[in-house]
Amino acid sequence: VDRFPEIASVEDDARDDSPARVVVAFDGDTSRLKLRDIAFRETVELLTGQTLPFATLMYVWDAHAPLERLVAYPRSERIQYLVVESGLGRVGHWLGYRRNVRDDYRRVFGSEPGRVRHVGLLADSDDLKLRTESWFANLGFSAA
Repeated sequence: VDRFPEIASVEDDARDDSPARVVVAFDGDTSRLKLRDIAFRETVELLTGQTLPFATLMYVWDAHAPLERLVAYPRSERIQYLVVESGLGRVGHWLGYRRNVRDDYRRVFGSEPGRVRHVGLLADSDDLKLRTESWFANLGFSAA
C-alpha cells in the first residue's frame, strides 16, 4: 500500500475505505437468511442484476480498528469485515499473511462454510475519494 488516509475506517459507513481487501464469497443455504438480509439481497439483484453470495468475509486493513476486530457491513450481517492489519506503521512495506479461511468463517458466521464462490482483491477509496494504490502477489489457497 503506497498511502493510507488516517480517517478511513471500516467501523464508520461514511468512511468505509480500506487500502487493501481480500474478499472471499461463499455459497450457502439462503433459506437460513434473515428477512433484512433477504431484502438487501433482492434490492441488490434488482438494481444490478447480480445475485449476492450467501456470505462474504473480507479481510481488511484498517487505520484504527484493532487486529481481529469483526465489523458487520451496515446493510447486511452476511457481509463481515475481519481486520488483519491495523494502523499506518507498515505502509510502504510488503506484508505477508496466512489465514485459515474455514476457521475464520466458523468464528465469524457460526457455521460451516459453503463452497467458495469468488475471491477478490481490491483497494477501496470510494467513500473518502482519496487516492490509494495497493499491490498484491502470491495469493494462494490450500486444503491443508
